[in-house]
Amino acid sequence: MKKKLLFATYYDEHPDEGLSYVLDLAKALNEDLTIFLFHKETISKKLDDLMTAVTFAEANEHETAIQAITKAPEKINDGNDEKISLLVGKCRKSGINVDLHSFQTDVVPSIESYFKHRNGIDMILLSPNVTGNGNVTTRGLKKLLTSVSRPIVTIARQHTQSTDENDENEEKKGGI
Repeated sequence: MKKKLLFATYYDEHPDEGLSYVLDLAKALNEDLTIFLFHKETISKKLDDLMTAVTFAEANEHETAIQAITKAPEKINDGNDEKISLLVGKCRKSGINVDLHSFQTDVVPSIESYFKHRNGIDMILLSPNVTGNGNVTTRGLKKLLTSVSRPIVTIARQHTQSTDENDENEEKKGGI
């Protein structure tokens, strides 16, 4: 059985961010790739659902209110999604076999659960959108390190030279 790299990213935030690094690494190590796409359920979405339920409850539509809170998750991947097609296409173009899994749960518990039932992953690579903005905390990373016992690589965003130069020019002009 060929070993694999696990690449975790958010579907909602540029899922291909960090993918070129992961593909280069997979080629260099001659490994396949498993991609975990995580879908964020934002606080505003949860609040909207709760407010909808309250509105129906106030109108004595209790069954509808309960359905608004306990509704089934929306269908995530119908196989025709453009972002998913692009991800899989980039992998195949690079000659890398890829498996794609979609989750509506948090990153750390999903990865831990995956490793309880499966093996064959050499390394976990977390995209910049997973580790940035406090999406996965230091505490979550430590928990993952102790429970998974695989190397975990956090991919950082690259700042382009032109962006840094533009910022410096703006500061000199009195902007920013």
